[in-house]
Amino acid sequence: MLRKGLVIYEPKGRAGEYAPLAINLYRGCGHRCIYCYVLRVLRMNPEDFKNAAPRPDILKKMQRDIPKAAADGAKGNVLLCFTCDPYQPINDIHQLTRQAIFILHSHDFNVTILTKGGFRATEDFDLLWPGDEFATTLTFLDGQKSLKWEPFAAHPQERIASLVIAHSLGIKTWVSLEPVIEPTTTLEIIKETHTFVDLFKVGTLNNHPHARTIDWKKFVNDVVATLEHYGCKYYIKKDLRRFS
Repeated sequence: MLRKGLVIYEPKGRAGEYAPLAINLYRGCGHRCIYCYVLRVLRMNPEDFKNAAPRPDILKKMQRDIPKAAADGAKGNVLLCFTCDPYQPINDIHQLTRQAIFILHSHDFNVTILTKGGFRATEDFDLLWPGDEFATTLTFLDGQKSLKWEPFAAHPQERIASLVIAHSLGIKTWVSLEPVIEPTTTLEIIKETHTFVDLFKVGTLNNHPHARTIDWKKFVNDVVATLEHYGCKYYIKKDLRRFS
């Protein structure tokens, strides 16, 4: 178990189903997804959250804390990031994610990138080594629908293209099918991407009234049948598993 107060931490609850360790490089996120739960969790002012900023001295704290985590026996990939996106627009200026990967690798930690940043992330693929993972969240295939729900995230087809590039480089890929907004679209995403995605993680939609319009019992049966039809590796998150 990690000592308290480190910038690297062990995610709990639903977050713990994604990675054993995590670091958040920014406070807030500029993608402005309307379904985002993080603003409520962090109890941030909405405008402050939308106008993201680097966490104070985050790289210095990583240099200080990563050796401590290693001494505590921390193992597994470190996810970048949970409460922000490592390749949101502000990262173009600060380049924290690239520097964070260097620091983690220098202490023999692997990284897992989870982003909606699309081609922004591919600029750092030269840093990734065996054991690292690249993941993206996919909610839609239609760009106009994505623009409504995720106004400043990369176009879905750009995110898919970033997966293709990662796969071609031998980087392990996975897709977060969470939140699920249109169940039929989620099934189409699997159909379109399964040949270059190594793992699908499937959840629900939380903290949004649209969730009440979805037949989750039908969806979990349909999504498992689709994943198995294409021979995909998958993980059904606990919040969805309870409907099966």
